[in-house]
Amino acid sequence: MMNRTAIVILSAVLFQFVVLSGMYVSAALPLWTGTEVKIKTIPVDPRSLFRGNYATLRYPFSTIESTELRGAEDLRNGEVIYITLKPEKGGLHEFAGASLEKPESGVYLRGRLQNRNYSDSDILSLKYGVEAFFAPKETALALEEDLRDGGVAVLMIADDGRARIKNVIAMPSDGD
Repeated sequence: MMNRTAIVILSAVLFQFVVLSGMYVSAALPLWTGTEVKIKTIPVDPRSLFRGNYATLRYPFSTIESTELRGAEDLRNGEVIYITLKPEKGGLHEFAGASLEKPESGVYLRGRLQNRNYSDSDILSLKYGVEAFFAPKETALALEEDLRDGGVAVLMIADDGRARIKNVIAMPSDGD
């Protein structure tokens, strides 16, 4: 028969395992069950001494005009905003609208308002959790060169609007 201390330690270890497993499943769920969407992106800085090799990505809807969102004047940092996407030519998806309410259908991203600049309340900065693409050193260096003129982020978007990056690819240049 186990003594009480062993049961408490075993319970604590089991609890940590369940919490970590839940976090992993929650983060990976969009990759497993999501809808694939391609969005034009603009890379920023591909490497960081502290975070490793990655590309910071911006999207055309990383900032939106407050006029795109009813009730924008009352928003605070961290509030959830849904961005509706529509398919366009070439298989890319583009911004179609913004809402504080979860859309009932269609493809949409769940974002959060970041760095609300009250002196310029006409611009809303949003984060979607798909702003960094991590890659091995060689891949990151090649990506830096290939994405100078922009690229396409392949996102997997879950039914609740959470997204993960599946891949980032270079856009073909117009001059070739």
